[in-house]
Amino acid sequence: MSLQDFEIILEKVAPEIKEMNTNFRDALTARERLSMTLRFLTTGDSYTSLQYLFRISKQSISTIIIEVCDAIIKALKDHVKLPETENQWMAVAKEFEEKWNFPHAIGAMDGKHVCLQAPLNSGTEFYNYKQYSSIVLLALVDADYNFMYVNVGCQGRISDGGVFKNTSLYRNLENKSLNLPNPEILQTPYNVKVPYIILCDKAFALSEYTMKPFSGNPERGSIERIFNYRLTRARRVVENAFGILSSVFRVLRKPMLVEPEKATKIVLATVYLARRACSRCMTTRPTAINFFFSFRQCT
Repeated sequence: MSLQDFEIILEKVAPEIKEMNTNFRDALTARERLSMTLRFLTTGDSYTSLQYLFRISKQSISTIIIEVCDAIIKALKDHVKLPETENQWMAVAKEFEEKWNFPHAIGAMDGKHVCLQAPLNSGTEFYNYKQYSSIVLLALVDADYNFMYVNVGCQGRISDGGVFKNTSLYRNLENKSLNLPNPEILQTPYNVKVPYIILCDKAFALSEYTMKPFSGNPERGSIERIFNYRLTRARRVVENAFGILSSVFRVLRKPMLVEPEKATKIVLATVYLARRACSRCMTTRPTAINFFFSFRQCT
């Protein structure tokens, strides 16, 4: 993120986060509030550390960060959106075929567990199979590591497939309201029309619009083994996107000492900031991934 990007984001969120001065004290400026929040998101510093850095009480910091995250979500939410037309979906599929050698793929989907402190009186509701409490970030990513759809906040005990079935994306796919391209014949000896599909792992169910690898351990050199390799290589973009996101926004690497509702807002803010920066970099850089190497320059 350049200084220019910071100023653009500040201009968008300032009306939502600025406060008036009073007779008793001067309010923090919108610039200071945004700087503090970006510092928290990119470093994962504790409220105690930020307290000494910005000379503000921990109680005020906790309130300001959530308010700014709300403003970021509101200002940048249009940057994370699904393709709206058949031609836009076809463009996504073309990118997957050219870059990852997998045809008819309109996205790669997976879930990421975001660690947080177990909420009071929650029992095992947020306890996942990795043996810690978490909320789930479910994402659909294109061939350039760009987030097209995210769902955040589901309890960690729910599988990725279960989270997917509770999303608006699943309902729209079931209702066939996403303007997906019609099935087409691939360049193969078989006269079979193949639908456009989302690439998933074994945690998801096989369906008309989701594709997962063959189960078991196919024989070496078999068609099934080659298919699994090709699918896994193409699907890896979503795992890479999660890794890149965590490397920039290090708050995602540490247990969040906040309620699940606040953690959801923090995670969404990081996704929208990343997607906004990717959109800007695509006009000047070969791939969106390069923006991450310059993001931390102004934070």
